[in-house]
Amino acid sequence: MAPAVLPRSDLFIVDDDAMMRDALSVVFTLGGYRVTGFADAQTFLVATQSRTPACVLLDVHLRDKSGVVVLKELNAHSYPAPIFIITGDEDVRSAVEAVKNGAFDYLVKPLDARSIVMRVGGAIAAFSKRSGNAGGRNTSLTDFPGRTLLTPREREVLIQIAGGASNKEVGRRLGISPRTVEVHRARIMDKIGARNAADLVRIVLSGYGLTTSSSAEMAT
Repeated sequence: MAPAVLPRSDLFIVDDDAMMRDALSVVFTLGGYRVTGFADAQTFLVATQSRTPACVLLDVHLRDKSGVVVLKELNAHSYPAPIFIITGDEDVRSAVEAVKNGAFDYLVKPLDARSIVMRVGGAIAAFSKRSGNAGGRNTSLTDFPGRTLLTPREREVLIQIAGGASNKEVGRRLGISPRTVEVHRARIMDKIGARNAADLVRIVLSGYGLTTSSSAEMAT
C-alpha cells in the first residue's frame, strides 16, 4: 500500500535533541503547520512507509543514523516532499553532502524562526508546482549526452540554467538557496561532461537542434 499523502500543512521534524525538536514544533505550529516529531531515524523511517508529509526537517547528526544515511535509505532524490537538513555553522560540508544525496536544501543553526517558516513554505509550494506540471513541456528535456544520469531535481535546475537564469534566480524559482543551486550545477556539469556554464548550455541546446549562443552567454 502506498503511503498516505498528508495535507500540505503537515510537517515531520526529526531531531534527537528534545529542546530543538520542541522549539521547532512551536515555531511551525504557530506558523500554521501540524507537526509530528521524531527522536530517532528509525521511527521516522517506519512512519514514512505509511505517511508522506508536506515537508521534512532532518537533523544531520542523529544518534542511531546520520542524516545522509537516512536520505539514502529514503531514496530522497525521488521522495515526494522536500527534505531540509538541519546543520551547524561548522558542518556545512555535511549539508552539501546531504544535498548531493537528495536533500532539498539545508538550514544552518542558529535558526531564525521567520526565515525557516518562509523557506519551508516556499519549498512546499515549489514541490506542489512541480507535481502539477509533471509530464508537461516545461519540466522535460530532450535527449542529450548524460541526460539519463541526472536526478529529477537536477533536471529542474538544468531547465532553469538553460533558460539563462542565474543561480539566485534559479533558487528563487525552485525555493532553494543559491548555494544549493551551485551544488546541483556542479554535479550536472560533472555528469554530462561540461567544462563550463556555456559548454553546459550548448550540450543541452544540441538536443533541441539549436546552435544559438544567447542562452549560453546568459548562463556564464
